[in-house]
Amino acid sequence: MSLSHGREFLSIPGPSVMPDRVLNAMRQGSPSIYDGWLVEMVEGLTPDLMAVARTKKARPAIYISNGHGAWEATASNLFSRGDKVLALDNGRFAAGWAGMAERMGVKTEVSDEGLRGPVDPNRLEERLRKDTAGEIKAVLLVHVDTASSAANDIPAVRAAIDAAGHPALLMVDCVASLGSMPFETDAWGVDVMVGGSQKGLMTPPGLGFVWVGEKAWAMSGNGDLVSTYWDWRTRIEPEMFYQRFCGTAPVQHLFALREALNMLVHEEGIENAWARHKVLADAVRACVSAWAEGGALELNVERPEARSDVVTTILTPGMTAPGKGPQDLREFCEGKLGLILGMGIGHFGGRAFRIGHMGHVNAPMIMGTLGATEAGLHALGYDVPTGLAAAAEVIAKGA
Repeated sequence: MSLSHGREFLSIPGPSVMPDRVLNAMRQGSPSIYDGWLVEMVEGLTPDLMAVARTKKARPAIYISNGHGAWEATASNLFSRGDKVLALDNGRFAAGWAGMAERMGVKTEVSDEGLRGPVDPNRLEERLRKDTAGEIKAVLLVHVDTASSAANDIPAVRAAIDAAGHPALLMVDCVASLGSMPFETDAWGVDVMVGGSQKGLMTPPGLGFVWVGEKAWAMSGNGDLVSTYWDWRTRIEPEMFYQRFCGTAPVQHLFALREALNMLVHEEGIENAWARHKVLADAVRACVSAWAEGGALELNVERPEARSDVVTTILTPGMTAPGKGPQDLREFCEGKLGLILGMGIGHFGGRAFRIGHMGHVNAPMIMGTLGATEAGLHALGYDVPTGLAAAAEVIAKGA
């Protein structure tokens, strides 16, 4: 007998739950892809994408890709073979971004910033001061690393670059955080920002975005890596609509994105979405902190201010009995309860699980995820203290 019959709960850190309105928006045929109302609709996406990124300067290029494709777009447009970039890695994904650039012929230096907290801006400043020849063309990092669930202080990173007097571009991956956590492209001095459709933007996987600031725009196209497909100049300033996507537009994805931006920007409001995510994330952390009193679990990110509002990585130091590890918990929750939890990835494989709380989520969904997880822990024999009361208190106060 299984208790999983009913609506399945997807609680992984992306792809996130998609609203029915967004899915329904895709259920229509394609109009003309050369002129008419589709062209006008796509033009209307630009100001809303800029509003989500909090920018009046950085213009978005839309790619038929995931976030990895957007990573490749940044290298293609900005660098030449032999150029050097510095990646600040505190989980997995900044190193992954650097790895893609390296495959394209860019020299990369990856700074290991640890797995349980944010990158160190003082360490960055010291490194850049040593680069007196200005070899480092860009500093790459993620806003939130979904492997570790650590959130980085982007203004502090910008301040470190400025304090060193270094000309490197500041390039930030916001695939996990965009639309769900505060991010100020202009105010924080971000030159290039990368995003994806499948998390806080509540749209199916398949669209990658790059917001190109003025400094990066001036540099683009001068390197020897730019290709016809990845060239963001023709996507941002096309002579004809066909060039915006280097061919046929991803029509149904654009319908979905339009509806998602209606919900996020025009109905809820981006600042209200940030506030919603903060309350729900605090509820998750309050619950996990209560579970941790039993000794089987602990929050990975040690400093509260560095914990992200979109995903929580939960270490399982006390879940070592055969058949009772984090993967067993995930299998029980999915097979018996209808809850899909995120697995530990990279350095966290086999010793953590993750709860995603981004995008189209509300209080009942979070309480359901926490309640089912707690039931799974008890089913595996772990006598964890209940965390639901603590989570409920946070939600009650937040509401």
